[in-house]
Amino acid sequence: MRKRIIALITVAVITVLVLVILSYLVMPKYMKGIIEGSFTSEYYEDTAPHEVLFIGDCELYENVSTVELYRQYGISSYTRGNSQQLVWHSYYMLEDALRYETPKVVVFNVFSLKYNEPRSETYNRMALDGMRWSRTKVDAINASMTADENFIEYVFPFLRFHSRWQELKKTDFEYMFHRDPVSINGYYLRADVRPLTELPDPKTLTDPALGSNAMGYLQRMTDLCKEKGITLILVKSPITYPHWYPEWDEQVRSFADANGLTYINCLNNIDEIGIDWSHDTYDGGEHLNIYGAEKFADYLGGYLVSNCDLTDYRNVPEVASIWAEKETMYDDVLQQQLAELEEYGELMSYGKNAIE
Repeated sequence: MRKRIIALITVAVITVLVLVILSYLVMPKYMKGIIEGSFTSEYYEDTAPHEVLFIGDCELYENVSTVELYRQYGISSYTRGNSQQLVWHSYYMLEDALRYETPKVVVFNVFSLKYNEPRSETYNRMALDGMRWSRTKVDAINASMTADENFIEYVFPFLRFHSRWQELKKTDFEYMFHRDPVSINGYYLRADVRPLTELPDPKTLTDPALGSNAMGYLQRMTDLCKEKGITLILVKSPITYPHWYPEWDEQVRSFADANGLTYINCLNNIDEIGIDWSHDTYDGGEHLNIYGAEKFADYLGGYLVSNCDLTDYRNVPEVASIWAEKETMYDDVLQQQLAELEEYGELMSYGKNAIE
C-alpha cells in the first residue's frame, strides 16, 4: 500500500513538472510584435526603490517616460500597466507591488473605470500570466476571468496554449525560461510619428453611470493606499480619443472630493503640457510617442516634486548607478528605433499583430 501511494505521488509530481515545463514552452513570449505581455514580470527584476508607482493602462505606460522623470527630477518610479488593464487588474497590481515595497505615491489613470465587467481573455493573460503566484494572483484571476475561462488553465497554461505546439518558433525556445527587457521601468518607448489629423465625434452615452464593480475597486484601491499611508493621485491622461465624457469626469471628481484625493484631468492642461498633435503621437492621437511622453512626464514630475515629499535619487549614488543603466537602455532603444525608421520607414519589432 505504501509503495502504491509513493508511486501515485511520484506520477503526480512528474505530471505537474511536465505540465509546467510545457507551459513555459508554449506560452506566448511577447518579445516581438505585441510586447505588452512581458511588462508584468519585468517588475520583479527591478532593483531600484520606487517612490512613485503608476498603475493603469496604456494611457500611462505609453504616455509617461519614467527615465525623463528621473533625469529632470530624480524621481524613481515604475509603471505597472498593461494593454487594456482594467481597474481590478490595477488594484491587484498594486496589492502585489505592496508585497515588495511601499511607495510614497500611487498615480492611477481613471480611463479604465468606463469598463465594469471582464472583457477579454487575451488582455487578462497579458496582465496576469507574468504575475508571481500568491493569494493576490489567485484573487486577480478570479476577478478577471471571462465566462469562457478556467482557473486551471492559468495554473497550467499548457492546457490553454497547447494548440501553439505546431506554431512554435525559435523565440519560443530562446525565451522559454528568461525574457529580455522590453520596457524601461514599465515605459513603452515609441519614436515614430503619426499625427492626429481628425478626431472622431464622440458617440452618445446610453448610460453615463460608471459601474459599481469598477468604482468598488477604485474604493478598495483608495482604502488600501490610506491604510499604507500612500498618497493616491487620480489622473486622466491628455489623450483626446477614445473620448472621456464630462459625465464620467464629474463622477470621478465627486469620488475624489468625497475621499480627499487629488484628481487631475490633464485634458484641461494640454496646452500647459505642450502636446503637439502633429508630432507627439505615433498612432494618430491614441497614444503619445517619446516626445509627448517626455512632455507629460515633465508636467507630472513638476506637480509631484512640488506636492509630495520625494527623494532626488540623482544624489543617491547606489540608486543613481542603477538608473544610469536604465538611461543607457533608453537612449539605445531610441537610437535603434530612429535607425529603423530611417532605413525602413517603420519600426520592425513593434506594432505588429503577431504575438511572439
